[in-house]
Amino acid sequence: MEENELLKNRREKIGSLKAEGIDLYPNDVTVNATTETILDRFGHLDNDALEKIEERFSLAGRLMAVRSFGKAAFLNIQDRKGKIQAYIKKNKIGENQFSLFKRLDIGDIIFVAGRVFKTKTGELTVETDEIRLLAKALRPLPEKWHGLTDIETRYRQRHLDLIVNPEVRELFHKRSRIIQLTRDFMQKRDFLEVETPMMHPVAGGAMAKPFKTYHNTLGMDLYLRIAPELYLKRLVVGGLERVFEINRNFRNEGISTFHNPEFTMMEFYLAYATYQDLMDMTEELFTCISQDIFDSLKFQYQGTEIDLTLPWQRLSVKESIIKYSDIDPESLEDRKIAIEYAKTLGLDVGKNESLGKVIMAIFEELVEDKLIQPTFITSYPVEVSPLSRKSVNDDRFTDRFELYIYGREIANAFSELNDPEDQRKRFIMQLKEREAGDQEAHEMDENYIRALEYGMPPTAGEGIGIDRLVMLFTNSPSIRDVILFPQMRKK
Repeated sequence: MEENELLKNRREKIGSLKAEGIDLYPNDVTVNATTETILDRFGHLDNDALEKIEERFSLAGRLMAVRSFGKAAFLNIQDRKGKIQAYIKKNKIGENQFSLFKRLDIGDIIFVAGRVFKTKTGELTVETDEIRLLAKALRPLPEKWHGLTDIETRYRQRHLDLIVNPEVRELFHKRSRIIQLTRDFMQKRDFLEVETPMMHPVAGGAMAKPFKTYHNTLGMDLYLRIAPELYLKRLVVGGLERVFEINRNFRNEGISTFHNPEFTMMEFYLAYATYQDLMDMTEELFTCISQDIFDSLKFQYQGTEIDLTLPWQRLSVKESIIKYSDIDPESLEDRKIAIEYAKTLGLDVGKNESLGKVIMAIFEELVEDKLIQPTFITSYPVEVSPLSRKSVNDDRFTDRFELYIYGREIANAFSELNDPEDQRKRFIMQLKEREAGDQEAHEMDENYIRALEYGMPPTAGEGIGIDRLVMLFTNSPSIRDVILFPQMRKK
């Protein structure tokens, strides 16, 4: 009821302003400054120095607060760079403009111009000689003393969240900075940034359930990509030996504090390298970002100190299970014994489950949440790594790693499988998994195999979850905090 009354009052005000011929949405002003440029240039000066500055500044932004004193007032104006105070006096701006000012509302977009000075309390202020309304706000902002704190409302109405919560704006500036640092890091190492299709005829490049669509003109099913991997590796076949892409992937899976069906990933491929080279490169990238953001390799994440100081821990899947549990190592060599052990943990594993998948189920249950400090987990079973090169030491496992920090996977990499015959066998193995009911198993991709038959150099590739990376470096507990418009259920 209160909001309806406010809307009614504002509509009436809009009607009277229009009746007076006032343009509520003009587009004819020139802005020559931001709040930040004014504060940076003059915030350190005293009034004696400011009086010598004759420069006139014009800026625009959202009206966030008013303190009125009859024929004068102080305003707080917020633009993309921050807030600044403006001072308005009736005998300075004239009767007409002052009358307009008296009918402005919190949330309106306004223009002010004038010289700068400091108040008795030392606050840098624009002494306004011109004020204009640029866009009338019909709806009121959230109540100023309480702000916008409801999590669901913040996610559903991110525009309001950005207006009233400066720390949220800062977070997304930091996200942009992290992505730019990542891009610069890759380009300095001679990687070419590319774009590959986001609609695929075959859902491939990862073990995940895709979103499906239909193209009317082509008369065919297409899938939103679950990963760009198979296209990026085609580019390596084509001679683009160092490529990367930062773009969206889509997986028709659950939503949680670190899963969103639409997410950002950087995936890259480096010819004539191994997964071990990528571990070194990943350490370099993360420490580079940390030094830029924190000027340190140590920082707090959700009350825990994360230390990126090198070297990072490196353990195989089996080594990590042995380290973080009381399991008999021999149990990881026998499928039946491993299945029985998994059942004692309450895991739902079938009697015909492969040893590799049972080992991974045990790992996820006992180890993942204990990997707080940066840890590379290596030597994943072949059954869960259909695109990875087999280890020369034990062909049941692959030359692959996943990076864990604070119990979460942030990166996945491996030495690429470039033997087309072996790749075909792996796809056939995955098809059998699909027939057995695994909807995330990889499909056959004949065009990719054909590309491999032209010869792909020995290559290593990696995917890094950008959203989870940003979560880490912004101390954000949920992936929804670092995505501007996360997926939500309908109200």
